[in-house]
This record gives sequence, structure tokens and C-alpha cells, in this order.
Amino acid sequence: MPRVKRGLNAKKKRKKVLKAAKGFRAGRGKLYRIATEAVDRAMAYAFAHRKQKKREIRSLWIARINAAARMNDMTYSRLVNGLLKANVTIDRKTLADMAVKDPAGFSKVVSIAKTSLAA
Repeated sequence: MPRVKRGLNAKKKRKKVLKAAKGFRAGRGKLYRIATEAVDRAMAYAFAHRKQKKREIRSLWIARINAAARMNDMTYSRLVNGLLKANVTIDRKTLADMAVKDPAGFSKVVSIAKTSLAA
């Protein structure tokens, strides 16, 4: 069998890894063997943190809703429960945006939740 010369493919592979490691400190950005480990770890962290970012954003929304709800003499959990009983389907992102940009509208939503809890 003829031998396989894969110099071009190997060079492309190394170049790809070193390009991904651009900006890394010391040998992690220059040496192939160390750069591969660094890039693999970076990719793993990037994947995990894309998921984590969604959790953190949701917790920020909940904190904002809770703060605005407490200004209207209600807690977050009672507000969400009241909206559920009133069949109001507003997601947390919209509620948080409303709490920041439209406090009067948010107060109306809170009053709807209060009436459904009282009934």
C-alpha cells in the first residue's frame, strides 16, 4: 500500500486549533499540544455557560419582579400564584420589563392577581 502524506491536513488542523487559541496567555496560545487542551476546556466552558446564562437572566427577571411586587405590598410567589389563578399568561421576561419601564401597568397586573387571590 502506498504511504499517506498528510502534511497539508495536519497543518490545517493545527492552524485551526492555534487560531482558536489566539489571545491565550503564554504557551496556551503558541504551543499546539497545550493549546489543544486549552481550546477543549474553553469550548466546554463556553457550552456550559451558554446554558448558565439563561438561568442567571431568569433569576434577574424574578428579582426585578419581586422588588416591584413588594412595592405593591405583595410577594413574588403570591403574585405568580394569583396570576395563575386569574388565567393571566404573562411570562417573567415581560413582567420584569413591565416592572422597570411601566410601573403603572405592573400595578394593574398586581391588582388583578390580588383580586383572584381574594376570591
